[in-house]
Amino acid sequence: MENSAETSPSPRRRMVLGVLLACLAAAAVLVLVLGRSGEPTDASAEAGFARDMAVHHAQAVEMSFTARDGSTDDALRLLAYDVIVTQTAQRGMFMGWLQQWELDQSSERPAMAWMAGHGHGGTAATPSAATGAMPGMAGEEELGRLRGAAGKEQEILFLQLMIRHHEGGVQMAEALLKLSDRDEVATMARHIVNTQSGEIKLMTDMLRQRGAKPLPSIRE
Repeated sequence: MENSAETSPSPRRRMVLGVLLACLAAAAVLVLVLGRSGEPTDASAEAGFARDMAVHHAQAVEMSFTARDGSTDDALRLLAYDVIVTQTAQRGMFMGWLQQWELDQSSERPAMAWMAGHGHGGTAATPSAATGAMPGMAGEEELGRLRGAAGKEQEILFLQLMIRHHEGGVQMAEALLKLSDRDEVATMARHIVNTQSGEIKLMTDMLRQRGAKPLPSIRE
């Protein structure tokens, strides 16, 4: 008959086993908690990108409506229509993400704060993240001139402003890709880089056809 002292766990072994079970239980709880709370925070690059790009897109849509309604050139009106449709849809996705992450669509944090401290100090042409200025955005005076212009003059100004605007959008999307690998946000950022880079080339050609050139690039 076997000795019960040899077959029963010792007090030390029972204590070690208890600690291991407790650790496993704690790890399981941690996984569950992180699985529920692993969404981007209010101060995250993802949330900042979604909010700021939504504002950036809103101005692009505004300018595109002005150009579409003011031009008789089919190619330019089609470009403006594409910007309106694409960027309006993307704005809806940005707002949807924030709702999914249980974050407000606006924040008390300064615009572009998510880019601060990541090598995006900026220049006179590309404002610093610390200033809250978004790269490529048109000023109120420029928007007023666009609305007041007509014909070829308006087309040229629209293309110039939109090229610079797209350069800013590409800059913001490239910054996000350096700061986040969250699938849906990174995929959108790559799409913005590719689409808007292609449209910059198209709009540069359109300006050339009108005997005009882009404004100084904010990416140089």
